Amino acid sequence: MSVAIDETGASGIDVMDTGGIGGHPRGLTTLFFTEMWERFSFYGMKAILFLYMTKALTEGGLQFDQKYAGLIMGTYASGVYWTPLIGGWLADKYLGARRAVFVGGVIIACGHFSLAFDSMATFYTGLVLIVIGTGFLKPNVSTMVGDLYTEKDKRRDAGFSIFYMGINLGALLAPLVVGFLAQNEWFRGFLISMGFNPLKSWHWGFGAACVFMVLGLIQYVVGGDRLRGVGEKPVEKNRPDIAQTRKIGEEVEGKDFDMLTAALAIIGGVLGFSGGMYWGGAGLVGGLFPCVTFFFFGYIAGTVRHLNKIEARRVGVIFILFVFAIIFWMSFEQASTSLTLFADRLTHHYIFGHEFPSSWYQSVQPFFVVALAPVFALIWQKMGERDPSSPAKFSAGLFFAAIAFGIVAFVSTLVPATGGAELTEAQKVGPFWLVVVYFFQTLGELCLYPVGLSTVTKLSPARLVGLMMGVWFLSIAIGDFVAGIMGGAFNEKAEGALVKMFGTVAVITIIAAIILVVLTPFIKRLTARTSS
Repeated sequence: MSVAIDETGASGIDVMDTGGIGGHPRGLTTLFFTEMWERFSFYGMKAILFLYMTKALTEGGLQFDQKYAGLIMGTYASGVYWTPLIGGWLADKYLGARRAVFVGGVIIACGHFSLAFDSMATFYTGLVLIVIGTGFLKPNVSTMVGDLYTEKDKRRDAGFSIFYMGINLGALLAPLVVGFLAQNEWFRGFLISMGFNPLKSWHWGFGAACVFMVLGLIQYVVGGDRLRGVGEKPVEKNRPDIAQTRKIGEEVEGKDFDMLTAALAIIGGVLGFSGGMYWGGAGLVGGLFPCVTFFFFGYIAGTVRHLNKIEARRVGVIFILFVFAIIFWMSFEQASTSLTLFADRLTHHYIFGHEFPSSWYQSVQPFFVVALAPVFALIWQKMGERDPSSPAKFSAGLFFAAIAFGIVAFVSTLVPATGGAELTEAQKVGPFWLVVVYFFQTLGELCLYPVGLSTVTKLSPARLVGLMMGVWFLSIAIGDFVAGIMGGAFNEKAEGALVKMFGTVAVITIIAAIILVVLTPFIKRLTARTSS
């Protein structure tokens, strides 16, 4: 069936399909459930990973030094988000997004399977496999969602909000299932009754993550017919703003470009490695992430410098928002590090007489997303032309994040200093406080994350959309790395330490929000020029 250009997405498919969720394309349903099960596997494992590394050997953990565990957590979690730079590029250049998603899912499943075994070799192998697999899957499934809509389709932001609800539905269920298998005393008793070592319960949790990733792959293959024409190599003729400059990619494939890219990458790599060595004497592990980050910034700089004026302005807007997204994720991603320790060490583990494992607190925030994402999607869709701009939504997200960490800083004053002794159950705070914190984090997340995905797919040049989606995820990677470092510095026994740490995050975030409010008119003028 042939359709007009303004009725096709970046891949040239008919996007006037309204047979899916809430009048959206049917392909959104397939991608919704694929990402839901992939995120189930990811967040389930992430909910217990930091605890597993820091728990004593007598509790089945690895008994890592907390700072080292924080460094590993930050490097791993950031790696999950910077590898999409490679996965996005490979999809743009060779595989296509659809094939890349399948390859990534298989590798992720192998990684979780490796973590299900109890050895240091399989532990590190599993982490590396998950990092690599996510690099293939994560940017490209989001790109495919963008391909379902035209750039001016009013359903676009709402579609990404629905897609993001799928992510959080998986994130909601995962800590409950995986955390139950890893931490619940009843399940450990069941393992004993069946002749299994109860200290290996952590690995049952990791194994569950593998099972649900496989379910996601099966669903993706079965629902493939809904994605015909989606995820193929980008076709520039369907993007009028890029058709006039489609030769640019060929013009820069000379020796000068290769040498410039290599030089920028090498210089950035050296600077990144040196920065990592300086950062707390972390050595090779600490230098790994900054090294890779600067390496790819060198490559990206060599690529975008050859864009035409329209494309350069579009990419410039993405990079401005990228900076503020880093600050947001620096606060938000502490859910799996410092806030996990806050839940484990400073918050009650029993609610109404029933055990409530600390990993279950990580289901609170996704619960709010699942409950509120349809509301936000409806609001953006109903507002139509009065819909706030992307920078305005980003600013709101930062404000909500600042409120969340202001609350954490306040609650930290309620925890008595014990001079090094463990807190008694009576000295711990109630679960209500973390629930409120996650509520405000959710408001911020819904203002920023789905809007960021939509903005990147809308503004990116067609031939670079996978790479630019990788750049977006790099903002999460940097935030994750910082969150890991802060998790390693968590110290509930030193008086005032937590107030200072969480208060600093709140102040930085609110300042960033104010700056972005000031910059919003400039950004709106810049984006207006790109569409003129």
